[in-house]
Amino acid sequence: MEHKRDRETFKTRLGFLLIAAGCAIGLGNVWRFPYIAGQYGGAAFVLPYLGFLLFLGLPVLMAELAVGRSSRSGIGRSMETLEKPGTKWHWAKFPLIAANYILMAFYSVVTGWMLFYFYKMLTDNEFLKGTPDQIANGFGEMLANPSLMIFWMTVAIVVGLSIVSLGLQKGVERVTKKMMLLLFVIMVLLAIRAITLPGATKGIEFYLLPSMERLTQSGKGVGDAIFAAFAHAFFTLSVGIGSMSIFGSYIKRENSLTKEAVSICTLDTVVALVAGLIIIPSCFAFGQSPGQGPGLIFVTLSNVFALMPAGRFCGAAFFLFMSFAALSTLIAVFENIVAFWMDLKGYKRRKVAYWNIIAIFLLSIPCALGFNVLAGFEPFGPGSCVLDLEDFLVSNTLLPAGAIFFVVFCNNRYGWGQEKFFDEMNAGAGTKLPRNKFIKIYFKWVLPALIAVLLVQGYMTKFAPELAAKIF
Repeated sequence: MEHKRDRETFKTRLGFLLIAAGCAIGLGNVWRFPYIAGQYGGAAFVLPYLGFLLFLGLPVLMAELAVGRSSRSGIGRSMETLEKPGTKWHWAKFPLIAANYILMAFYSVVTGWMLFYFYKMLTDNEFLKGTPDQIANGFGEMLANPSLMIFWMTVAIVVGLSIVSLGLQKGVERVTKKMMLLLFVIMVLLAIRAITLPGATKGIEFYLLPSMERLTQSGKGVGDAIFAAFAHAFFTLSVGIGSMSIFGSYIKRENSLTKEAVSICTLDTVVALVAGLIIIPSCFAFGQSPGQGPGLIFVTLSNVFALMPAGRFCGAAFFLFMSFAALSTLIAVFENIVAFWMDLKGYKRRKVAYWNIIAIFLLSIPCALGFNVLAGFEPFGPGSCVLDLEDFLVSNTLLPAGAIFFVVFCNNRYGWGQEKFFDEMNAGAGTKLPRNKFIKIYFKWVLPALIAVLLVQGYMTKFAPELAAKIF
C-alpha cells in the first residue's frame, strides 16, 4: 500500500490528543452526560456508563483510528485503500459522510445556544435578575425567535469552518489546542467552586454513590439506566461515523494506537465526570433538580447562577466552557467533512470549507426553525421536533450502525483483516492490544453483536416501548 506523501500531519502529539479528545469532548460530555445522569439516579447511570465506555466505546475508537492511520486517509478513500480487490466496503463512505452532515445540522444549532448564553451572561446585567420563572422562560423565548436562532447558528458554522479553512496545523491544531487547554482550566475552577458550595455534599453523594432507591424514585428501571449508559458511551466518543478516523490519518506511527486511544478515552471520561461534578452539586446546593433533561443547563443552571454570589461571572465562565466544548467537536467534524472532499476529489481546502458554510447553513435551517416556524412538525408525536428526529437518526441509527461497520471491516477476512488491524494498533511505542484468543473473538464476534443489540433496542424503545420493556 502506498501512503500519501503530501499528507498533512499534526505538529505535536499533544495537538493530536487534544484535538481528538476535543472531538469526543463535546456537548455529549458537558450537556448530555450530566442531565442523563440526573434523570437516572446519578451513580446508577455513571458506573455502567464507565463499563460500556471501556468495553464498547474504546474498541470502536481503536478501529476508527487504525483505519485512518493505515490508509493515510479519511472516510473518502480509506476503505478503498484497505479493502480487498473487488469488494465494495468503500460504498459505506456515503452513509458515513451523510451522518456527519446530519450531526452538524443540529449540532451547529445547539452550539449557537451556548454562544448566545455566553454572550447574554457577559453583556446583559438584567439577564439573571428576574424571577425563576422569568429566567426559565428566557430559554423558551430564545427557541421561539427564528432570527436569533439562525444568527447564532450561523456564527457557529462560520467560526468553525473558517478555522478549518486555515489548515490542519495553522488552524485546527493551533486554535483547538489553546481552546482545550483553557477549557480544562475553566472546568477545574468551576468544579472547585461547585463542590465547596453549602449543601453541595448531597449532590456529590447523589452523583457518586449508587442507590437503587434513587433509581426507583426517578421512575426509571435498571434496564433503562443500563441502556442509556450503553447508548451514551457511543455518543460521547463521536465514534461510528468516521469523525475519529480522520485524526488517525494525520499521525505518525511513533506511538501505538492502543496507547493513543486509551489517552483520548481517559480525557473524554475525565471531562464528563468533572462536568457532572460542576452541575449536579450546584443544583443540590440551590434546591434545583438535576433530572430536568435537555433544559438542565439553560433553565436549571441559569436559576442556580441567579442565586449564586458572583453568579453572572460564574455563568459567563460556564457558558464559555460549554462553547469551547461544543466548538471543539464542531471543528473536528468539520475537518472530517472538508477532508472527505479533499481526499475524494482533490479539491483545495479553502474552497471546500467555504462552500460547506453554505451547505451546512442550509441543512441546519430546519432544526433552527423546528422550535418556532416548523413547530407543528412533530415526527415522534406531541412535544418532539426536528432536532429529535435528527438526533435519533445519528445517535440511535448511524452511530451504532457505523460502529458495527468499522469493527466488522477491521476484523473480517473479507474486509481489512484482523491481523492487519492488530499490526496497525500495535505499531509504535507504548501499550499494545493483546493478541490472545479471547480478545480476537471479542472484537470479531461479541462486540458487533452487542452493538447490534443497542441498535435494535433503540428502535424498539422508540417505536414499541411495551415490547422493549418485556424483552429488555
